[in-house]
Amino acid sequence: MNTSIDTAVIVIFSAFVLGIGMLFARTGRNLKSFFAGGEAVPWFIGGLSLFMSFFSAGTFVAWGSIAYKHGWVAITIQWTMCIGALVTGLFLAPRWNRTGVLTAAEFIRERLGTTVQKAYIFIFTLVSVFIKGSVLYPVAKLVSSSLNLPLVPCTIGLGIFMIAYTAVGGLWAVMVTDILQFVVLSAAVFILLPLSFDKVGGFDAFTQKVPDDFFNLLNGDYTFGFVMAFIFYHIAYIGGNWTFVQRYTSVDSPKSARKVAFLFAALYLISPIIWMLPPMIYKAIDPSLTGLDTENAYLKICQLVLPPGLLGLMLTGMYFSTSASANTALNVVSAVFTNDIYKGLINPGASDKQLIRVARGSSWFFGLGMIVIALLVPAAGGIVEVVLSISAISGGPLLAPPLWALFSKRLTSGVTLWITGIGLTVNLFFKVLSPWLLDYKLSRATETVIGVGLPLLLLLAYELWAAQRKEVAREYLRYRMAREQKRAEAQARQTEDVEEAQAIKAQNRFGLRVIAGSLVFTALMLFGLSFLTTQGAGITAGIAVVVLIAALIPWRAAGKADHQPAVTPNTVSNPSDSTYSR
Repeated sequence: MNTSIDTAVIVIFSAFVLGIGMLFARTGRNLKSFFAGGEAVPWFIGGLSLFMSFFSAGTFVAWGSIAYKHGWVAITIQWTMCIGALVTGLFLAPRWNRTGVLTAAEFIRERLGTTVQKAYIFIFTLVSVFIKGSVLYPVAKLVSSSLNLPLVPCTIGLGIFMIAYTAVGGLWAVMVTDILQFVVLSAAVFILLPLSFDKVGGFDAFTQKVPDDFFNLLNGDYTFGFVMAFIFYHIAYIGGNWTFVQRYTSVDSPKSARKVAFLFAALYLISPIIWMLPPMIYKAIDPSLTGLDTENAYLKICQLVLPPGLLGLMLTGMYFSTSASANTALNVVSAVFTNDIYKGLINPGASDKQLIRVARGSSWFFGLGMIVIALLVPAAGGIVEVVLSISAISGGPLLAPPLWALFSKRLTSGVTLWITGIGLTVNLFFKVLSPWLLDYKLSRATETVIGVGLPLLLLLAYELWAAQRKEVAREYLRYRMAREQKRAEAQARQTEDVEEAQAIKAQNRFGLRVIAGSLVFTALMLFGLSFLTTQGAGITAGIAVVVLIAALIPWRAAGKADHQPAVTPNTVSNPSDSTYSR
């Protein structure tokens, strides 16, 4: 590998991304513009950003490891994300948008009370730092292995760079880099795939050299029960994870929120096949990888077939995909801390300037915590074990009750805390204590089924019991009254929001133009690499043309925004709407 060319590609793109963050340093007027794009983000930008927020180098390392060991089942598992997004688009995303909140934590406070909110903020922050810290590890491992750099300094350096532009630029900086790295990563994979097939000798040679069960929909520990549980988990995760809720609340209407989720679903219907074929092909080339070495399958196929420059492009895409995932989490954790802890509990009278300062400072604080977690991942058994275990333990108990509260008039704060506490206790017992005390360990499928199924069963049982008694939660009645008041206040100040609406329009128009410029820059880089590469030059140049044409989409969208009247930010939906149907 020619590390000088690859290193140059990584450095140039990294400097460009940091420059993008700096461009947005002055666009955050207040919390709504910094964390929610003024609730006027174009739906297609929100959808692509949501897709890339779900993506990371962990996709290549964790799912790539599963694809190498077990084959097609890695694609099957990722298709559960498509199903989860379809359900979210039909039922959940529009309801989140109608709440008129800035964060999911704000909805929890208004609907279930401050005590529940505090408990959930603590759990969510802990889980987010652990999960996003764990996905920083694989990209540091990839970069350090490829460029022959020490792992620990590489992890720290990449982590600090990752935090920098989020702390400076807010949601728009995150979304612009989401789009940029989506294009970079897609370009790299579309170059990698034909070169991989060429290396193995074609599709027929590939299918003949892999195990007989390699194309089974289910394989290994990943059984039908596991996949069904993962479908329910991803309904809760995509529909209720605070990171993704921000994408539904930052667009202008429930209809746009639905489109965000549907675009995510469409991308996850197609992309798993494209992403997972390279490590599956590597199984036919070198079937000798075992243990944690299988996590390197994606990197090894890249090193084997990609010429100098294009490997750097692939590593850049992997790194930025991890940055997108972690930065989205950072943005939301910081939003929750700033909006719901600092402003809500510590300093309700804080000025916009103070709040933006706290927002940026908290991004650094939580980001450094993620770096520490990333350094501890190898001791925890690898990325697959960390991500799937944390998801199984916390997913159902943390995400299911707030989602239920979007629909239910009967769920109370006390019941929410009990169900969350029971779910976490049972999951932690079987994950941590049972193997030690009873010498009994749940299978991956059973662990996921219990983690997701138990909270849902408890919520359903309480709902049926309360419905039989015709009870309506006091918290719900209080929430309805608060929504009435918020709606009246929003309508009263609509005439005063014209200046803010103009500023939001200008910020979003600027963001679209930066995206267009970023795509042009990426196309020029790809053209340059097509002249330097020893193979795949035609494919690289062709993709550069496609990227250049794609730059017209955000540029034209920005032009249309120039001729549209500025609208005031979203007001809270009428409490008599269909937010609660039961």
